[in-house]
Amino acid sequence: MLTYNQGYENYKKRIAAVSPQEMVINMGPQHPSTHGVLRLELITDGELVKDIIPHLGYLHRCFDKHAESMSYTKTIPFTDRLDYLSSMNNSHAFVMGVERMLGIDKEIPKRIEYIRVLVCELNRIASHLIAIGTYGIDIGAFTPFMWCFRDREHIMNMLEWASGSRMLYNYIWIGGLFYDLPVGFEDRCRDFISYFKPKLVELDDLLSTNQIFISRTANIGVLPADVAINYGCSGPMLRASGIKWDLRRIDAYSVYPEIEFDIPIGKGEMGAVGDCWDRYKVRVDEVKESVHIIEQCLDRLLSDFKRMPDFDPRALVPKRINIKPQEYYIRAENPKGELGFHFVTQERSDIPRRVKSRGPSFNNLSVLPEIGKGQLISDLISILGSIDIVLGEVDR
Repeated sequence: MLTYNQGYENYKKRIAAVSPQEMVINMGPQHPSTHGVLRLELITDGELVKDIIPHLGYLHRCFDKHAESMSYTKTIPFTDRLDYLSSMNNSHAFVMGVERMLGIDKEIPKRIEYIRVLVCELNRIASHLIAIGTYGIDIGAFTPFMWCFRDREHIMNMLEWASGSRMLYNYIWIGGLFYDLPVGFEDRCRDFISYFKPKLVELDDLLSTNQIFISRTANIGVLPADVAINYGCSGPMLRASGIKWDLRRIDAYSVYPEIEFDIPIGKGEMGAVGDCWDRYKVRVDEVKESVHIIEQCLDRLLSDFKRMPDFDPRALVPKRINIKPQEYYIRAENPKGELGFHFVTQERSDIPRRVKSRGPSFNNLSVLPEIGKGQLISDLISILGSIDIVLGEVDR
């Protein structure tokens, strides 16, 4: 890891080495295809990208510092703001870490666990719909963008019904939930799944076999498996390179061991394994698997773990959290990859000494200079869009 001064000296050397026929241009931080305030400094020879220098820090969320000054419970709303497109998944990972340090993770009722998985998979679909829709419009396909946002709106309405908030939910609490699912939520969720299945097939057909889309994504930005591993890539980025690695299976957390689902991987159907098309297709297939997981959760919630009049989702929520001094790392499979929290606790305090967040978008973005060199500027847009970053998580 380079220090700031070493990195700056290295940056100055790279800029100084630019030849007279090359040009240094900025892409961002206002460019719409950078998906936020990301600035890419490109060294180009005509339309060919010779080098890429990412510049971060335009959207610093201060999460680690917030966590050092607030209790574990008060930190949960700030986890929502990391990857703000998958807030349920963020808080689920954080809450699991605190519950395991408290030793109450085995006491959580199964109904609560299935509700957590249900809302997290709904949020996973919503996040992937953003990734697929914006990826289409990056390349010039407007219709998928409209379709994805139309269907995502149904999920947003359901999660708002459950939590009271549209995007930043604070729904999954340490030891339980903010509230049980509203009466009729399961039936409404089933109605959405019945509506969404044929829509997903239409979306898949619209893009996956579209020759213009294939020409813009197949054999572009190929990420070999060894490079993905060395850069710490995870999630669809890693699985698109042919590696079947999903923490829901590997770590078997929550009730995922009781649920059947496949792990889609890149197969190079339209080009090379690990290209932009594979990364797109893995996300489409993951949406299908999330639909299958949601159906199983609904079956269990309506049969084995159905609503009881005396059920209290806050029964195990601790009034004060006192964790013995220790270090603990928890990780979970977020829509964009491995989200981890490294806790360093202190004695007789409900405020941690340190909480380090490991965001998947940061590691996935770090491979961009590696797979973007030698590509055309137009293809760089395809590569960046296929990574699916959120700057709130990159600059956390």
